[in-house]
Amino acid sequence: MKRINEYKKLFGVEKGLELKTLKKTYRDLVKEWHPDKFQDGDVLKEEAELQSRKIIDGYHFLVSIAPETIAANLPAYTETINNSGIADYVHKGLLLEITFQDGSTYEYFGVSKQVYIKMINTDKLNRFAKRNIFPKYTYRKTKRTLEQA
Repeated sequence: MKRINEYKKLFGVEKGLELKTLKKTYRDLVKEWHPDKFQDGDVLKEEAELQSRKIIDGYHFLVSIAPETIAANLPAYTETINNSGIADYVHKGLLLEITFQDGSTYEYFGVSKQVYIKMINTDKLNRFAKRNIFPKYTYRKTKRTLEQA
């Protein structure tokens, strides 16, 4: 959740994420912070390089959790969570990363340690996730596949 809020603040997004608005803001920020705008040796050039990387990462991240992206990918996501079992999972802070048997990996944001403990202690992992994880948390698909894990 911290990462989501940080990027929303960077892009000036309050509530809804509209791709058109996000793209315009992204372009404006890149123009403002592009490293080529600064001379070699300028103190601001290093800051611009860091800031531009952050802007690019933030844009790709926010696009991946935008409602339009979620809606476009919903059929594939529904197919995965309904027909492919959980192959592996990792919990880091408030991030739960689940890899499915079909090779797709999704990140779920805001999953507390208490929910994770309940999940690992259940004897019906897929059922627990379908009731307590999938419908309740913001998610995004990552590019990782089972072979890379």
